[in-house]
Amino acid sequence: MTSVLGIDGDRVWVTCHVSDDEAEDIWADRVGFPRDRIQRLDKDNFWEMGETGPCGPCSELFFDFGPELGPDGGPANPAAENRYVEIWNLVFPQYFRGTDGSLSDLPMRGVDTGAGMERILAVLGGSASLYSADVLSLLVDEAQSATNTRLGQSDLGDVALRLLADHTRTMTFLVGDGVVPSNEDRGYVLRRIIRRAIQFSYRLGVERLILPEMVASCVGVMQDAYPELAADLDRIQSTIEREEAKFRETLRTGSSLLDSALDSVEPGSALDGSVAFKLHDTYGFPLEVTQEFAELRGVSVDEAAFASEMAMQRERARAASKATGVVSGEEAAEFQKLVSSGATTEFVGREFDEVNSTVLAVIGQSVILDATPFYAEAGGQVGDTGTISWDGYTCVVVDTSYALPGLIRHHIAADSSQLPPVGSTVTAAINVSRRGQIARNHTATHILHWSLREELGSHVQQQGSWVGPDRFRFDFSHFEGLSRDQIQSIEDRANQEILRNGPVRHTETSKEEALGRGALAFFGDKYGDTVRVLEAGSHSVELCGGTHVSALGQIGPIKIVAETSIGSNIRRIEALAGLGPIELLRSTERLVGTVADEVGVPVGDLLEGVRKRAAETSALRNTLKELRRQLAAATAGDLAGAAVNGRLVCRVEAADRDEVRDLAISLRDHSGLEAVVLMASPGGKGVAVVAATRPGGPLNAGSLIADAMKLLGGGGGKGADLATAGGKNPEGIDAALADVRAKLSLPSDS
Repeated sequence: MTSVLGIDGDRVWVTCHVSDDEAEDIWADRVGFPRDRIQRLDKDNFWEMGETGPCGPCSELFFDFGPELGPDGGPANPAAENRYVEIWNLVFPQYFRGTDGSLSDLPMRGVDTGAGMERILAVLGGSASLYSADVLSLLVDEAQSATNTRLGQSDLGDVALRLLADHTRTMTFLVGDGVVPSNEDRGYVLRRIIRRAIQFSYRLGVERLILPEMVASCVGVMQDAYPELAADLDRIQSTIEREEAKFRETLRTGSSLLDSALDSVEPGSALDGSVAFKLHDTYGFPLEVTQEFAELRGVSVDEAAFASEMAMQRERARAASKATGVVSGEEAAEFQKLVSSGATTEFVGREFDEVNSTVLAVIGQSVILDATPFYAEAGGQVGDTGTISWDGYTCVVVDTSYALPGLIRHHIAADSSQLPPVGSTVTAAINVSRRGQIARNHTATHILHWSLREELGSHVQQQGSWVGPDRFRFDFSHFEGLSRDQIQSIEDRANQEILRNGPVRHTETSKEEALGRGALAFFGDKYGDTVRVLEAGSHSVELCGGTHVSALGQIGPIKIVAETSIGSNIRRIEALAGLGPIELLRSTERLVGTVADEVGVPVGDLLEGVRKRAAETSALRNTLKELRRQLAAATAGDLAGAAVNGRLVCRVEAADRDEVRDLAISLRDHSGLEAVVLMASPGGKGVAVVAATRPGGPLNAGSLIADAMKLLGGGGGKGADLATAGGKNPEGIDAALADVRAKLSLPSDS
């Protein structure tokens, strides 16, 4: 810092943890740092990754920006945080905190050291503000232009401008790295960053889209160092623009709710936590944003009430998602005892379809073996099925899952009369044919993933999958639905790769080695130091622990059967591989043949035959429509004579609602009536109601039947000149007619 960067060492302060004599002695005795500028702090100088796990003291370096920014007293003075700014830290992970809170020494210690780039630039530039650094200062200028707000105008404006600058850079790089806004994992972080930026711009009165131009400015600043941003600018902008446009629609309502709630809270008081929860749950307002806006009004947020609402929501979610196969209660305790005793299940199913094993435990309707060829459901691949045999008995395994990490649970069919004794030797055999189908589908997901990235771009990343014996599902990040041409191109590329019949290699290596070979690892998976790498053909390299074919040709053809949206910027493909596309083709052929028989033409003439039938049907409909009009006109002549003072309310017989509608319009238009209300019960099921009034006249069709519909158990019909509605209660027709007659001042028997 002093020799290379030229920072004035006399303006640097050091902090150490209150327990860390070793760190202070190194600073003072070996580095030669003055002890009067070394301060001991407690929680601020102890790093933890969570309630349990690695932790340890830390030592931090602060720069003194001068008395004009605050009182003296060093970093230990809370009132001087603007004057003494942290610019470097060193963390010493040397302990492990157990569940009981006790600390034990880690077998290997380390030093995690790092400096903030913007903070160093700020020091070198003579400013205490991170936003005076080159990149952020330019983005702050862009934010001022985009929002028509200047620094120094207000506290809210200063916060918003700096936040827009910082968040623009973050969202630009995240989207550039292939992350898309979603409600899970990295996508959720990105969504919150984008929404936070939008919320602050909205508070400045900005209602137009501004993030695309902010992103363009960011790329302009960063493109020399990161040329890939410029090459991908259109996609980055469009992804963020869509998210901004959608969120601004809900933001208006949410902001109004927040402003209204804050107006009723006295300064110094707390905003109801249930309001903050509603903003979070319904409008996507992060709690910290609500807190920031409340703080600007001198109001806090009741975090305890917010947390209570969140806890109740989680409980509701748990109650609504009771899935089968979840280990709980007494079974969970039994499985935990097994693990504590050192019991594990070795998976040998990559090498063997059938093995002799020892029964470690029988818990409920589950069998635990010391070794098994059965693959336990994981990574989207379903569990194996098969049999466990011993001493002339056989039980059927209907599913396989992990009871706990390292312990595989074989689910036995409920109607099995015998379960193997604990300690006995059994023969565990999988359903080989089913496993083969699953392996084809699983390897197919990897080829499909590669093909998607080739067709749509490197932003496509796997977001989940399901692999069964008869089909597979693949979820991926993308911002719009796929066209037919895109789907065909994806299928063609995947199938061409399969036809090349490249080898499929499934090897075990270190994570570092795997990533060095270009292996893809996505959607928040947790990997240990040792991982399995699947190299499928010459293009696809991914981390995967499932079971696979040994050559691409074994997959057979891939056919996409559906492509849908399952969430914002998340798409889902359902597809078939192996014999699945053949079965689909046969099913389609049978369907086409049946349709051709119904139409009465050979299969080769089916399209022409269907078109001819459609034309005939259309002509018949037009004829029917004309006949209905003629019938309505004829019937109207008979009914018009029953009108009183140009108003008619009655029950009619009709085949459907359209017939009632045509009759009402004919009476109004051709008989010169001021108001017509007709009711019918086509086929004795339900009620069709139509009201027609003279356009521009004093009567409103929808108002005439509004109360009557309540008597009929229905609704609808809000037009001024023509209102159609439906009800469920034919028995209420007489009462409904009487209600309308009363509104029109007609005799009850008219």
